[in-house]
Formats: sequence, C-alpha cells, structure tokens
Amino acid sequence: MSLRLASISIDLDEVPRYAAIHGLGAPAGPSAHAVYDRCVPRLTTWLDDESIRATFFAIGEDLEREENRTTIGTLHQAGHEIGNHSHSHHYDLTRRAATDILEEVERGADAIEGACGKRPVGFRAPGYTVSDPLFGALEASGVEYDSSVFPCAIYYAAKAAARAAIRVRGRTSASMLDTPAVLRAPRQPYRVGQPYWRRGDGVLELPIGVTPLQLPFIGTSLVLGGERIAEQLTKQMLGRELINLELHGFDAADALQDGLQTLTPHRADLKRTAADKLRSIRAAVRVIREAGYELVTLEEAANRFRSRPNR
Repeated sequence: MSLRLASISIDLDEVPRYAAIHGLGAPAGPSAHAVYDRCVPRLTTWLDDESIRATFFAIGEDLEREENRTTIGTLHQAGHEIGNHSHSHHYDLTRRAATDILEEVERGADAIEGACGKRPVGFRAPGYTVSDPLFGALEASGVEYDSSVFPCAIYYAAKAAARAAIRVRGRTSASMLDTPAVLRAPRQPYRVGQPYWRRGDGVLELPIGVTPLQLPFIGTSLVLGGERIAEQLTKQMLGRELINLELHGFDAADALQDGLQTLTPHRADLKRTAADKLRSIRAAVRVIREAGYELVTLEEAANRFRSRPNR
C-alpha cells in the first residue's frame, strides 16, 4: 500500500548567514537574532494552530547562545523533531577534509543533544550541498536519514546566476554550488549509493521537494509566489508518497518589524510581510490536507519508509 505522508521542515539559519550569502557584513544588534527571536515564534504559532509537528534543523554553534538553547529545548518538549544542520554551517563543508566533515556532523549532534536531551537522527547539509565523503560521515555517526539532496535544475541555475551577479558587483558569496550531477538524483525517498545521486544501500535520503515541472517546492517559492502560486505548486506535488516541504525560519521574517531593511535590496522575499508569507504557507498546507495527506516529522517519515519491505 502506498504512503501519503507530508513533512514540514524548517532550517534555522540565522540572519548573518543570509548576509554572507550576499557578500555583506554581518548585522549587529537584535536583528542578528531575528530568526530565533522573531521568526520561530511566528512559525510555532502557525504550527500550533494547525496541530502540526515539524522538523527544525538547528546549527550547533547557534546553541552557544542561551536563548537559542532554550528555544530548541522548548520545541523538543512541544513534540517537534530537532535535526542536525551541522555545527558551523560551512557552505564549503563538502570541500573539507573527511575528518573535518565528521567533526562538523558530530559536534552539531552533540550541541543539539545538550540542548534538548535527545541526539538528532536526521541531517541537512548547509546549502543542500552533499558528497560521498559527507554521506560516509553520516553513516559513521549513526545518522538514520538525510534530507539534503535537491535535484532541481531551475533552482541550480538560479543559484549559479545569483552567485555570478554578486561577483559582478565586487562581492563574494559564501554559498557553494553542488555538482550538476545531483540533478539526476531521484525525487522520491531512496537509499544512497556511490555516487550519492544513485540508488544503493546507504543512508536513507528524503530529497527536497521538486515538482514534475522541475520547479522548486520550497518556502522561498511559496512566499514569493503568493497564495495562488503556492496552491498550484502544491497541487503539482500531489500523488507523491512523501511531500517534503522545506522552509527556512527566515521565510517568516518581516523586514520592518525585524530591522532587516539593509537586506531588503538583496532579497525579494523581504518585500513581503511575515503575515503575507505565512498565508502562502498556510495555503500550501491546506491543499496537502485536503488531499488526505498525513503530516508527520521527517523522523516519522523515515521510520515509515524504512519499515516497508524492499526499502
């Protein structure tokens, strides 16, 4: 019997990492912590209203801040899953030595376990960029699933173009491009082989959402498109055994309320209010629910796929 599961995951990249993507200096003051201090409360209010338990991917070093540790502990106590987004969120993680990659995975897990009392079972790579050595580190660390592979040609091209535009302006983006071979990876859950975009018997991969028309099914697309586009993109995902909707905490940012005006010229999503963006996300979830999908954490989705024969 086929599954009909949907998962909402939220990457907790803090504001300075968005500045680094655009080659800008890190902001100072309260705006530097807007994701944890302003966006997470907006998102948890929405999740509570919808009775959804989501997967939050936390960065280990962000939990050195006591307020963030408290937030992660509270999310865990509320029934949300906390996943590992590495310790330092190095965009060039896959280009580092194997020992450094393993350390990033394990230190991130240590920090999360210290904050919430449970070791994370899932991993998401910085910038969705993965490699065979990274998957080797995940296996060595006992990670049960990864959710990083993003085989979307349109997203890949847009990212390459954005990096080039930043370079033309005399700045350097911290973001990195994956190998284009990732575009050949399966769109549905699979066990990775070598190379990682082929099926094998390795770590279970829950890929980031891509529609049949090769459009990215992620928070950025939903909040930029508005409610009508969000609904149409979601309808394209129906029929999948797993609808994996990946958001960022930043998708709930509000330029005016959160003091992010210096980033507004560089990010079209900041031209929309937090309330408008959340309406688009709600519209997507409404379509998913009306189609009869069960909303679960990524950990639960991974468990369900692993329990099936021949998976």
